[in-house]
Amino acid sequence: MKIVAKGMAVAVALAFSSQAFAQGATPATPATPAQPAAKSGQTPGVDKRQAAQEKRIDQGVKSGQISDQEAKRLEKGQARIDKMEDKAKADGKVTRKERERLQKAQDHESKKINKAKHNKKAAQPQ
Repeated sequence: MKIVAKGMAVAVALAFSSQAFAQGATPATPATPAQPAAKSGQTPGVDKRQAAQEKRIDQGVKSGQISDQEAKRLEKGQARIDKMEDKAKADGKVTRKERERLQKAQDHESKKINKAKHNKKAAQPQ
């Protein structure tokens, strides 16, 4: 019984020491807490969607579905969202409420892009 208890104690001691050794094996890399995918002051989702919407506008112009005048108006809306994003980032933290406002503004602009691409107005041939 004493041998089993000593064996268990040695096993536990080895387990803890091997973990401590493993943690100490790479002192050059400090331990950091787990971070969310997006830092609180960054908006990768907004940036990605902005790029996609700008691409949709460009494609609409190239295909003739969006006139130059419509493109100017749509790009102005995209610029407004960029300003909103900059303002939200200004304090270093983008709150959930700010993200929701940005998403709502992007939804609104997306509908405008869709409407412009599918209305009867077409770019004038040059």
